[in-house]
Amino acid sequence: MIKKILTISSLLFLLFFYSNSHASICTGENEYPNWPRANWAGVPDHALNGDKMHYNGVLYQAKWWTNSLPGSTSAWQKLGLCEQAPPVDGAFSKYGKLSVCGKTLCDKNNNPVQLRGMSSHGLQWFGLNKCLTQGSLTALAKNWRADIIRLSLYVQEGGYITNPTGFTQQVNQLIALASDLDMYVLVDWHQLTPGDPNDNLEYAKRFFQDIVDANKHRDNIIYDIANEPNGVNWQRIYDYAIQIIPTIRTLKPDAVVLVGTHGWSTFGASDGGSYLDVLNNPLPFDNIMYTFHFYAASHLDFHRDMLDKASNVLPVFVTEWGTQDYKGEGPNNFASAQAYLDLMASKKISWTNWNFSDDWRSGAVFKVGACQAGIFDDAQLKEAGIWVKQQIAIGR
Repeated sequence: MIKKILTISSLLFLLFFYSNSHASICTGENEYPNWPRANWAGVPDHALNGDKMHYNGVLYQAKWWTNSLPGSTSAWQKLGLCEQAPPVDGAFSKYGKLSVCGKTLCDKNNNPVQLRGMSSHGLQWFGLNKCLTQGSLTALAKNWRADIIRLSLYVQEGGYITNPTGFTQQVNQLIALASDLDMYVLVDWHQLTPGDPNDNLEYAKRFFQDIVDANKHRDNIIYDIANEPNGVNWQRIYDYAIQIIPTIRTLKPDAVVLVGTHGWSTFGASDGGSYLDVLNNPLPFDNIMYTFHFYAASHLDFHRDMLDKASNVLPVFVTEWGTQDYKGEGPNNFASAQAYLDLMASKKISWTNWNFSDDWRSGAVFKVGACQAGIFDDAQLKEAGIWVKQQIAIGR
């Protein structure tokens, strides 16, 4: 009888344990603070009966209307721990928390690493549920074997300033999707016109405050605070950076932060400046890198030499490049692009290519219509897409 009672008790314990700890599929579900019922005029972000959200590795389901922290009140039912699909050579699992050591990025063991991946096009045109979906990001992580996705949030041109709350929500959701796929995420404040980043200073403070606060528990995010400053000298960019970087560092003291350079992020190569402008007046922070952009058909030996010299003395991240002209259009110059890639490989300079969309331009990797059809296989790749995918996969 005692043995029988113990057996029944053991079964009840196992049932209780399983019901409270079994794994749940969280990929594709909303992750706090990305509320399933958001952006309703005059109504706080919230969940309704049946809505699911995950938070701190646990999946919850709302029993009724609530905007409480998932798991903090009786409004939530715990469904189980989040089950992570095994990554295919997942970059974050491989390298862990990054830092800047010397002139390059280093992994959790302080070994130099080179991240290779893709940049989105503008999120207002080709973002969430358009060209950036569960399917496309899964293809990027597992088929392309990319380390990183750059999320290009335009400020003007129909971007952030038209709907700060909505675009912040979109960036948070995309961060969650990419993080579930074990990739690094580069959050790009894509100021372009106006070229002086100070013109968007208050917007930038608000955006980075909101994004960093929502994602400060993550160690896979890199922040790029100024896409392509232009029409201004390095001092103006410096003045902007020393106000924005503390906004990030107050919430995430060890975050890696990237800063665009003058001349459309060319260290001045495109406007008569030089990397020496930065070298003689560097930002007074750790874990800082400076960005460089090139388009191989337009930017030949002079720009490549500027990258070479700058990266000898400064930590550089190439956050945008293409095999076409500076508009992302026209024929591909793979020979010029290969010379850049060889240089970056020799110095472990990390990069993201422009762009992961189905725009009509030759620089978009997918054929027109691929995103609407939701088909992201190799048959949908343009010539540049085939070539860039091969470059990402080298050495994997």
